[in-house]
Amino acid sequence: MKQRAATTVTGDAERLIRLSEQLHANPETGWQEHNSSRWVAESLEEAGFTVTPAYLGLETAFLATFGSGPFRLGLCAEYDALPGLGHACGHNLISAITVGAARALAPLADAAGLTIEVYGTPAEEGGGGKIELLERGAFAGLDLAMMAHPAPVDVAEAEPFAVSHSHVEFRGKAAHAAAYPEQGVNAADAFTIAQVAIGLLRQQLPPTVRVHGVMTNGGEAPNAIPALTEGRWYVRAESLAQLAETEEKVWRCFEAGALATGATLTVEPESKPYAEFRTFAPALASYRRNAEELGRVFDDHSPARRMNRASTDMGNVSQVVNAIHPYVGINSGTALNHQPEFAAHCVGGDAEKAILDAATALAWTALDVAGEATAR
Repeated sequence: MKQRAATTVTGDAERLIRLSEQLHANPETGWQEHNSSRWVAESLEEAGFTVTPAYLGLETAFLATFGSGPFRLGLCAEYDALPGLGHACGHNLISAITVGAARALAPLADAAGLTIEVYGTPAEEGGGGKIELLERGAFAGLDLAMMAHPAPVDVAEAEPFAVSHSHVEFRGKAAHAAAYPEQGVNAADAFTIAQVAIGLLRQQLPPTVRVHGVMTNGGEAPNAIPALTEGRWYVRAESLAQLAETEEKVWRCFEAGALATGATLTVEPESKPYAEFRTFAPALASYRRNAEELGRVFDDHSPARRMNRASTDMGNVSQVVNAIHPYVGINSGTALNHQPEFAAHCVGGDAEKAILDAATALAWTALDVAGEATAR
């Protein structure tokens, strides 16, 4: 069966590469992936999958199913792009890999005892699409959930930070900066004080914590005291528990900005927090063996392997069902995820090889784990 799966992936190569290139050339950001989700779903429907669009009320999510075996396999497709950077995290490749694995397994589903469920998951880049799906009942009862993510080099195990995503707003009072400065409440100063406080706080934060963000609205004119400033801020930590502790300290820094200037502070979550990852070791060991059989090399000492620390809402899925989230290298050299140069590497020869290898390795892993479960 494993050879047949590999043959199917090879036979689908042109279709999978075309899908990846189509997504790459037409990037859509989180919750706006109307064409992307449709294209991915259609590529599964062509192979006989039953597709449910707008799955569980999320307009750009879908569920595609095939087979009726006792082992329920979930494969996750991501297709959202980054604002201003396109597919600089390579989600076009994730979708092609997932479609390739699913299509390879479909003809084998009955013999392997599989029910294949492909989840189209929107808004991974900060929107928490998988968390929304989880809370509406998706993924429940799966025996294994899998996906593979592009990176500069191959890394087997995901070790992502837990993360929260927040919208921060200071509201002050506008005034002419020269004529009536004492009448203003400077919302930009409030943001400056908060950022300085966070910079000082970092001295006392453990190495497993990251705090970073951007100001998205810093005022309108240099001669008008800013009445409104806004930003997007991320806090990362080793676990959800450590994240909650860290957030208390970070929000006090923003409160300091409000207290010092008299501005009003509002902090609103953009999504529910992403959790740390719980890896299902037997499936990960199988994936690593299969990838190595295909000639993939895991360099456990490469600095570029740190993409496996990037936060993902797949961590929340892993808290509920057995899951793996390996990384497949695209040989991008010094170009790293979330850089424009990385987006350029997400098409072409090395990216195409990554699609075929990862799709095959995931399909083989599903057959291995399902076979072991049946044998028990």
